[in-house]
Amino acid sequence: MTLVETGTRALLGAVFGPTAEGGTSYASRLLHLLRPDMLVLWDKGFDGNDSLASVTAARARFLGRLRSNRRTPVLTRLADGSYPSVIAAEKVRVIDADITVTCADGTVFTGSYRLVTSLTDVGRYPAAVLVGLCHQRWEHESAYYALHHTIMNGRVLCSGDPAGVEQEMWVLLTPYQALRTMMVDAAESLPGTDPGRCCFTVAFQTARDQVVQAAAVITDPADVGRVGLTGHRILACLLPPRRQRVSTRKVKSPMSRCSNRHEAGRPGTSRTITTVDISVLEPREPHPQLPAMSRDDRNTAPRRPPPSPDPWPA
Repeated sequence: MTLVETGTRALLGAVFGPTAEGGTSYASRLLHLLRPDMLVLWDKGFDGNDSLASVTAARARFLGRLRSNRRTPVLTRLADGSYPSVIAAEKVRVIDADITVTCADGTVFTGSYRLVTSLTDVGRYPAAVLVGLCHQRWEHESAYYALHHTIMNGRVLCSGDPAGVEQEMWVLLTPYQALRTMMVDAAESLPGTDPGRCCFTVAFQTARDQVVQAAAVITDPADVGRVGLTGHRILACLLPPRRQRVSTRKVKSPMSRCSNRHEAGRPGTSRTITTVDISVLEPREPHPQLPAMSRDDRNTAPRRPPPSPDPWPA
């Protein structure tokens, strides 16, 4: 489980261990790394009460998906279609939206999303903008792709004991973080360059060749403070601005090695998106406010009658 900066895909923290403990438990070990200037994005399953309280205690902001079984009271309606609510004594804002994407081949796909955020200012943070911003959490998957595909190249960890696996994990994460640092330094040396356009494969292969061939390892003192050979290669091979795409998530079935579970209603191959329409759904009627009641009123309030017997006994 990792905490990744979406703009650069650099690691802020990582924890790992047996799968029996669960992802949410490992995520809780990363919350101490949060700062007040951070906006935390998460997918479904990480919206537990303890997580919300911990993020709020760190004074960080959050924006993430809500599970479908969450019941959030509608306190009032806001101008952009979202509504304020309360989850475990935390004041939040809930956004229900339908996202429709149209692909270059004319196919159309629609998905429903339910988001929760601590960004309650409607004027500064409109609902449609937050729905689009939540998509940035997929940068996390790009970080894992670089680890699994580019660095590991299909290989798996070979240690047969927990201590060896832990050592291999840190050996894998350390060069990854070093490469991301070089990529950010290279992007910052050319004002206006988006770090997302820096190619991780170019950075990895250039750094690997320098180590294997011992080429340009010791640089001239006049080059101190510059980006070096790896940085120059990165800037020379910048990727074009990313195009919007849609594709299915394939999850291997635990019951069969040959069976993959495809996400319903999504294409099996990647397709280019031409337009994205975000429709914020109006909330249901607000719950009525409970009348104020003094201590004396509470003492004299009539008791509720006992429930009537079940007309359909077991």
